[in-house]
Amino acid sequence: MSEETTATPFYDVDRTYEDNYASGPFGAFAEALGGDAKDGVTADQVARTLNESAPEAAHTPAESFFGIPVDLPFGIPAGPLLNERYTTAAFRMGYDLAVYKTVRSHAWGCNPFPNVLAVHPRSADGILDPGSDECDDGVLADHRFETPISISNSFGVPSQDPDVWQPDMQRAMERAGVGQLLVPSFQGSRHDGMTAAEYVADHVTTARLVMETGAHVMEMNTSCPNEGHNRLLCHAPDQVSTITEAVKNEIGDTPLIIKLAYLPSDGDLEYMVRVTAGRGLVQGFSTINTISAKLVDAQGAQALPGAGRDRSGVCGAAIKPSGLDMVRRLAALRERLGLDYGIIGVGGVTTPADYAEYRAAGADAVMSATGAMWNPGLARQIKQS
Repeated sequence: MSEETTATPFYDVDRTYEDNYASGPFGAFAEALGGDAKDGVTADQVARTLNESAPEAAHTPAESFFGIPVDLPFGIPAGPLLNERYTTAAFRMGYDLAVYKTVRSHAWGCNPFPNVLAVHPRSADGILDPGSDECDDGVLADHRFETPISISNSFGVPSQDPDVWQPDMQRAMERAGVGQLLVPSFQGSRHDGMTAAEYVADHVTTARLVMETGAHVMEMNTSCPNEGHNRLLCHAPDQVSTITEAVKNEIGDTPLIIKLAYLPSDGDLEYMVRVTAGRGLVQGFSTINTISAKLVDAQGAQALPGAGRDRSGVCGAAIKPSGLDMVRRLAALRERLGLDYGIIGVGGVTTPADYAEYRAAGADAVMSATGAMWNPGLARQIKQS
């Protein structure tokens, strides 16, 4: 049974993206950094809290993430960790993997506010089937945030200029404790009139900028629309293969993960694996990001304002079965093809039991965005369990 949540998410859905970037995080994440749960946190408060912190006790991390020792392969994926304050708070709250929000080769604006609405699929269990008519007919979206929680993700992948995000990303890496890792996420940017070669080159440029920060593992986002085309890059495996080859030539031995959306066809998924991991271009897959759906209000009108926003990515509890399905299929392909790649399971992880279910399905690591936003203590709960 669903019930309304009164928790304060560390990304305040009632504030603009710009306000969240400048003043966040909020809730328990702010308190972890010496700030106010409702008013957020300042850089001075972060510095003061870090200076007052006791030194970490030396210990040997129990597991690893692409060869990097980590205490628990659980964290927060690209999306809600907007800058160093957010990633530092995540580390302090026990999330040993923190993915820095996807960056670009130049500044990129955010979609108009609001960006996050509560999403209510019609099914009794609140699950959204990616192949259902509901995704095209319309899913109810409003401001009734209930648990288990599902939300819209309609930001447009905003980014600061590299002059801003590069030094901030470096600070974020330095804040990781023993057994913790900062993972940068990046993507290329498409413009009208851009050639295919220029699009590939923009990915390479951004990868090089990320490498300059000292990244140990990198994630490339292929699960968001190619701007202006309303289709996902990960639906074009040959293009992904071309891009990843160019990126790997730039970053060398640094492990590269690609973020995937849900791919319903077994044949399409196997082809993606063969032309990326099968060629040694990709060392891991993070999946899934969201499920695309038309969002409507109670009157059936477009829920999110603005042209081109009739559809949004849906994340949270509603997509957990799809996330698990992708992990199981990737694990089966890994065994059948005799390949060695990592699998990061994402989608609908809101409880310790969800983490365990993803690991049992074959995930080498697990991440939670929506669940962690409304349940900031999730990492500690998993460790206690």
